[in-house]
Amino acid sequence: MTTTMQKSPSIRASLTWQKRVSSFLGYTALVLLGFFFLFPTVVMIVLSLQPEESLITQDMGSIWMFIPRAFSLQNYIDVFERVDFPLAFGNSILIVGLTIVFGLFFNSLIAYSLARIQWKGRNFVLAAVVALMIIPFEAIAVPLLKVVNEFGWLNSYHVQIIPFIADAFSIFLFYQFFIGIPKDLEEAAFVDGASRFRMYWQIIVPLSLPVFATVAILQFIFKWGMLLWPLMVTRGAEFMPLPLAMNTLYGQAPFLWGDRFAFAALMTLPTLAIFLIFQKWFVRSVASSGVKG
Repeated sequence: MTTTMQKSPSIRASLTWQKRVSSFLGYTALVLLGFFFLFPTVVMIVLSLQPEESLITQDMGSIWMFIPRAFSLQNYIDVFERVDFPLAFGNSILIVGLTIVFGLFFNSLIAYSLARIQWKGRNFVLAAVVALMIIPFEAIAVPLLKVVNEFGWLNSYHVQIIPFIADAFSIFLFYQFFIGIPKDLEEAAFVDGASRFRMYWQIIVPLSLPVFATVAILQFIFKWGMLLWPLMVTRGAEFMPLPLAMNTLYGQAPFLWGDRFAFAALMTLPTLAIFLIFQKWFVRSVASSGVKG
């Protein structure tokens, strides 16, 4: 008994040391992984703040690329002079914002009906939603272009919004989250005479803020960087979003690396800001929903 008690402090010290080593290795791996994913963004921002002359003479394959010889905002000034950046930025905010707002409402309603209401053809619709998730947008871009052309929607805001409100992947994420919510509260509300929409709005939505944030982030990333569709349906700068404005800048002479890095940095910052604002909800949704990697 005495021997066991004498050994206990050393055993506890050994376990504590092992735990500290394990934690250190784990955090080190996370830091290295984070650096790996942030590396392109850091390079882009650093190079965007350097004069064009430095970029031409600099060795891109050395560590010195991270140590600017001089800082300059001229690249960002050139972006505003060569393209109408404020107009393109406003167009992107309007198009992406309306697509996300309407998409969150309609996709969540569809998912709620699939998760909570038994109706004829429900299983077929659910199977169709899952099947549509594997079809790339490029496969339907040309038929969709023909449809919107028949409607006379080309070169407008709504041609960049309406076709993307309904999204199969968003519906599936909402569905996976909704089926994990207990039905007790809804059953009590049903006894009190609440309608289905009231149960959705006052019970399901407040309990589902994490998945709403997740869908908003994913849809923002998808729509914010979309180039193919705006290139097909817009003419001129009036309805041009940021990706198309960047493509226009890339096609202009002179060819300046600094201007390209600056435009890319300006376009990336809103995405980083959105993720940092909603990251708590994003992580909570992945941890608590049925989404599996």
